[in-house]
Amino acid sequence: MALLVWFTMGIALWHFTVFLPDRFWQGIVGAFLGAVVGAIVFGGIVEIITDKGLGDTDLGTALTAVPGTAIGLAVVYAIGVRSEQAAAD
Repeated sequence: MALLVWFTMGIALWHFTVFLPDRFWQGIVGAFLGAVVGAIVFGGIVEIITDKGLGDTDLGTALTAVPGTAIGLAVVYAIGVRSEQAAAD
């Protein structure tokens, strides 16, 4: 159940990328993948560290996906900016 919560939170926060310049690697689809994968990976890491089960969900489970989504989006954005600069050179 926690996996579904992280996935949903990643999608929810991904919607706010429309307010950012479109420099994500592979565009909006890359931003989607970065947000979802970041939320799931970071949420899983936190879940393992805190020794909670994947079936135990609460408000904290949803909030752990927020930094993961931000990290995933930042990585995809940095890759996009780097590839854009490489194409310009």
